Amino acid sequence: MDANLVRRIAFAVVAIPLALGIVYLGGIALTALVAAAGVLGTRELFGFAERQGIRAAVGLGLSAAIAIPALSYAALVEPAFAAWVASHWAAGVALWLLLLLTWALAARGPGDRPLAAVAVTLFGPAYAAGLPSFLLAIRHAEHGDRSWAGAWLVFFPLVVTWVCDTAAMFGGRAIGGPRLAPTVSPGKTRSGAVAGVVGALAVAPVFAALAFEPVGIRLPLWEGLLFAAVLATVGQVGDLAESLLKREVGLKDSSALIPGHGGVLDRFDSLYFVLPAAALLYAAFGVL
Repeated sequence: MDANLVRRIAFAVVAIPLALGIVYLGGIALTALVAAAGVLGTRELFGFAERQGIRAAVGLGLSAAIAIPALSYAALVEPAFAAWVASHWAAGVALWLLLLLTWALAARGPGDRPLAAVAVTLFGPAYAAGLPSFLLAIRHAEHGDRSWAGAWLVFFPLVVTWVCDTAAMFGGRAIGGPRLAPTVSPGKTRSGAVAGVVGALAVAPVFAALAFEPVGIRLPLWEGLLFAAVLATVGQVGDLAESLLKREVGLKDSSALIPGHGGVLDRFDSLYFVLPAAALLYAAFGVL
């Protein structure tokens, strides 16, 4: 067993029970975790930009990475605030853009790539904090704090993604064959991608039987299989999308923050696509 795989397993042994506990608790603890991941991921993206001479508005971007999950959670648990957001979100977005452009005018000259700086500042928190905030919608759309039903709804797409990633890695190594996207991620193969989907399809009914049924969540077999197939596919697209950003700046890992996993962006790469897709599927199937 290679050293990197050992580090991955050791990290997972600690991280998975901790994550399950926080997801079960929900509320402010989970919101803080999503916000922390958003801040770290946004900072990694800003680091990509800095390697190309693009200096984002770090303070504004990181503040947005905190605000997005916090406001999302508040809207989920406070109906009056949700109604206020529904009425005023357009004005809020406009004010944010005006503030950002005013910053660019004051802090960046024409030779400092102001357009790129503004674009990166917008994209960073939207990608690294906005997309993961769908986790809060899954957890709290129907369930309050300290809920196993809410926790399992979150963990279903997570487990499907983890199994897909693992099956793709081992399947690709065992079978080999043509590369999936050689210019973006040379190590990934088409056989690995298929193995990942098969692994996701295999774990979905098992998870439904062991976790969903005891807490009263109904997900028929065909819906669970469709759910797993979609998430396995979009998760692999999300993985490749994050790899594309790293390749542009010549990086293998977004950072060295997590042993065996790289940075926050590396750990969440698939989930940036999976969590919004899962929220939409749950809504379509009437689970949320």
